[in-house]
Amino acid sequence: MARRELGPAALRVGRAVADHLPDGGAVVGCSGGADSLALALGAAWAAARTGADVAAVVVDHGLRPDSGHVSSRVVEQLRGRGLDARVVRVQVEPDHPDGLEAAARHARLATLEATGRPVLLGHTLDDQAETVLLGLLRGSGTRSLAGMAAVRGPFIRPLLGLRRADTEAACGEWGIEPWQDPMNDDERYARVRTRRLLPLLTDELGRDVAPALARTARLARADADHLDALALAAVPQRQWLEVADLEPLPDALLWRVVRRWLAARSPSSGMEHVLAVARLVGHWHGQGPVAVPGAVVRRVGGRLLVEPSGAARQDDGDPSS
Repeated sequence: MARRELGPAALRVGRAVADHLPDGGAVVGCSGGADSLALALGAAWAAARTGADVAAVVVDHGLRPDSGHVSSRVVEQLRGRGLDARVVRVQVEPDHPDGLEAAARHARLATLEATGRPVLLGHTLDDQAETVLLGLLRGSGTRSLAGMAAVRGPFIRPLLGLRRADTEAACGEWGIEPWQDPMNDDERYARVRTRRLLPLLTDELGRDVAPALARTARLARADADHLDALALAAVPQRQWLEVADLEPLPDALLWRVVRRWLAARSPSSGMEHVLAVARLVGHWHGQGPVAVPGAVVRRVGGRLLVEPSGAARQDDGDPSS
């Protein structure tokens, strides 16, 4: 690619990536959309100035008949700009309990993590705002409102401070055509419906709500991180929970302890299960076990125990009482 001054949007993207690019380089997850294409080209620009080693991985989920063609085209675009790129095809679990979109995301992130290198992802401020709004609409807690972390494990999101308009403009300045994923217009997916809700809220309120929602994520993340750390230190993690350890805890910590404990034994448990188990501590009157996905939780001799569903006694009464 010829050396020339970057356009203003491309420069914003490049600088954002340069601020987050690890010294040894990284892998860029690229779907071919505007966000990930801009991220990949921004990473190439930053790497050329730092000597970092950057490559791109295009994950083909195989969910559309033309997915192989689309993935190959994205690789050709990136290689044409001097970036090392390859396609990795994955198998998406069709019966994932959280739906097809979650299954595809899980397969994609697992594939990128398996490279063993830091992974750059192209989520923007608009994606962050959508994540927070989804959490609000689902009635989720602080952790859900915390949105996506800029850095979590091997995953790095350099563009969380930029808008989707920035990545689209950057692609135009770089002269590269993004792929338009039809799933982004499929209203079967909650995120697509939420994405269309944000402009309506902006019009109705007379101001851009996305920055405020992204700011909420940053504040909520600080609170959630602190409370999670307190909860982790409050109660030893065993196969059981001691009621005496739980009784002094405020709800904010009690619920976190129970949620973490349940997640290791009943991964599909939701907040309603957490609250039901917490009642075995704070509202104990000899009630029967609480049913959670694939198991039951009962209070026995001052302890909370998890047993397989079939182990529940038939005379325990209403499991949710």
